[in-house]
Amino acid sequence: MTRSHVAVAELLGDPVELSPASFARFAGFVTSELGIKMPESKLTLVQSRLLRRVRDLRLGSLEQYAEYFFAGANSQEREHFINAITTNKTDFFREPEHFTYLYDTVLPAASRASFRGRTRFTAWSAGCSSGEEPYTLAMVLAEYSSSQSGFDFAILGTDISTHVLAAARNGIYQEPQILPIPPELRKKYLLRSRGQGEPLVRVAPELRKKISFHQLNFMAGDYAIRDTFDVVFFRNVMIYFDRRTQETVIHKICRNLAPGGYLFAGHSESLAGLDIPVKPVGTSIYRKPS
Repeated sequence: MTRSHVAVAELLGDPVELSPASFARFAGFVTSELGIKMPESKLTLVQSRLLRRVRDLRLGSLEQYAEYFFAGANSQEREHFINAITTNKTDFFREPEHFTYLYDTVLPAASRASFRGRTRFTAWSAGCSSGEEPYTLAMVLAEYSSSQSGFDFAILGTDISTHVLAAARNGIYQEPQILPIPPELRKKYLLRSRGQGEPLVRVAPELRKKISFHQLNFMAGDYAIRDTFDVVFFRNVMIYFDRRTQETVIHKICRNLAPGGYLFAGHSESLAGLDIPVKPVGTSIYRKPS
């Protein structure tokens, strides 16, 4: 785009602001396609996250991006939009009580039940972001495995953002990101970089090979997941959904939750009043009847 085009765009309005009509169109798209609530209070956030796409495409304003997007943007641009607009807040050992419950209560009971006739324990990190949660699960399960002969496990991590999934597959993190990991686990399961640049760590290959990462939109009719899971961590995702969407998505997820399996929600998420096939057994912990 030429400088004259940019100048004209700036005369027509603030290039870093969306009109109410354009924001409403984006909000409608996000809600219908992703299930995420997008109230007017998110306007500034949306504008700031889309400005990079405006620059990358050499457009003159956010309004021009809106015209470009809704004129029939291809699937690749939809992917860029989703990567930009979705929130990816996560940490290692976030809400640590859940991992304590998993280790002390869920795993011993599963061992006694021989994993309900299956050969390995399975976990699903639904909304895995950049990988901190599934790698935390892998550390906890690996620790349990070290004291239980014959115990094996596999983990699925899913997210809608291809950007964070790429980071999760790499399993590379900055030093401040690993501070919540207990020191003894850092020594066992993290490898430190040897270069002269920024100090980085990478999750050890024996843990990385236990996790498969795949893209998933919770609004899809068929999740195309054929495995059954002993535990599902679906935490701090539902806060972005309205109640009806929460109920619908939980029903879909529970199709892949084994009878007697556990669903972990975020501490700030209440499932009270929802018609769902799991019952509370602890703080933000639910179980599917056997």
